[in-house]
Amino acid sequence: MNSSGDSCSSLMEVAFDHHHHHGHDDEELHVLAVDDNLIDRKLVERLLKISSCKVTTAENALRALEYLGLGDQNQHIDALTNNDLKVNLIITDYCMPGMTGFELLKKVKQESSNLKEVPVVIMSSENIPTRINKCLASGAQMFMQKPLKLSDVEKLKCHLMNCRS
Repeated sequence: MNSSGDSCSSLMEVAFDHHHHHGHDDEELHVLAVDDNLIDRKLVERLLKISSCKVTTAENALRALEYLGLGDQNQHIDALTNNDLKVNLIITDYCMPGMTGFELLKKVKQESSNLKEVPVVIMSSENIPTRINKCLASGAQMFMQKPLKLSDVEKLKCHLMNCRS
């Protein structure tokens, strides 16, 4: 309908396609993005998709834990045998109602032998050094300032690919 909207989406496709020609589909990162704010979540999802990552989103830490198979119902056996679930990276907001990104980080790192190798990146709009250090000390891979930029995501992706090789 409105041409401006169209040109915008086609630009996104171009950026997306350009990245996809590298051809290693097995190298595609599957990222779980957790943020209670819809706008932030959509932004992160879009940036990750432009960086040709596969993205699953969750609106809170409990939903994320269920997805990862760490929900309280102890069905994690089923979830982990279902191995197309392999997540290569978790990006979570720090401040969320119910359970913070920090608590999510600790659960992933301490309660699951299958998941503790998965890098967790914490995002926050507040730059609080003590908080950042606490997250890094508990095993976070990186702390990123919100709002995220594409360059942050590309840098992170580079960093992860290097770590894995």
